[in-house]
Amino acid sequence: MALYCIGDVQGCDAALEKLLTEIDFSVSRDTVYLLGDLVNRGPDSAAVLRRCMAAGDAIRPILGNHDLHLLATAYAARPCGRRDTLANILEAPDCGEMLQWLRHQSLARMHRHNEQDLLMVHAGVLPDWTAADVIAYADEVHQVLRGAAFANFLHDMYGNTPAAWHNDLSGHARLRVIVNALTRLRFCSADGTMDFESSEAASLAPAGLMPWFDVPGRRTQQTTIAFGHWSTLGWLNQSHVLGLDTGCVWGGCLSAVRFGRTLAERELIQVQCPQAQQP
Repeated sequence: MALYCIGDVQGCDAALEKLLTEIDFSVSRDTVYLLGDLVNRGPDSAAVLRRCMAAGDAIRPILGNHDLHLLATAYAARPCGRRDTLANILEAPDCGEMLQWLRHQSLARMHRHNEQDLLMVHAGVLPDWTAADVIAYADEVHQVLRGAAFANFLHDMYGNTPAAWHNDLSGHARLRVIVNALTRLRFCSADGTMDFESSEAASLAPAGLMPWFDVPGRRTQQTTIAFGHWSTLGWLNQSHVLGLDTGCVWGGCLSAVRFGRTLAERELIQVQCPQAQQP
């Protein structure tokens, strides 16, 4: 039984199929975590969702910002953008089934691998959060997304404020901070104030900001974290931090990591992707 993490697919189903073939993926034997942004910008988002649904528990997705955008668009909380490629989901006869399945996926997951914990999110983790906090706060959002009033939340989900976490936050403001950290975060200040304007490479951090994983004293420093979202960062392989968005939709690669006996034992497997859109 093998354990894999795969970076942002973004509707590039042919690349995902090619990568799963390359790793000799078996639904009866292996576990694959997709690190968010299953859909949008690529040519066949519906096929990606159907592939994941057919695989059952062998493919375990994490929700990214584009996946939440699909839900918001489907439930009239947000308009389609000019670069969106969601029509083959929204106009499909099984659209409702796909959306229902997506609503029940997770913003963060933890996998116990040979007595070691692997935490997976789409974007980032705030410095004051422990790994247990990440799972607990993500579950707060899950309860809303899976509940009867989820459409109301989708209308209030967007916005850049509050930009920092406080334990006494409540209501939709609290949920918005959680969603923003887990699906949008790249840079923040040393005190954990999030920035949503910059998407440069980590080496080009704006003044006063740093990549979320470089914040001194981050409480998840000893937890191995895998994430996607940051295509200008590319493949990042640090002892406790793995970045796996290698720009598939922009003509880069779709990347998988296969873990060995320990989380430190890693093999990078990549397939080249045709460019679906210009960056």
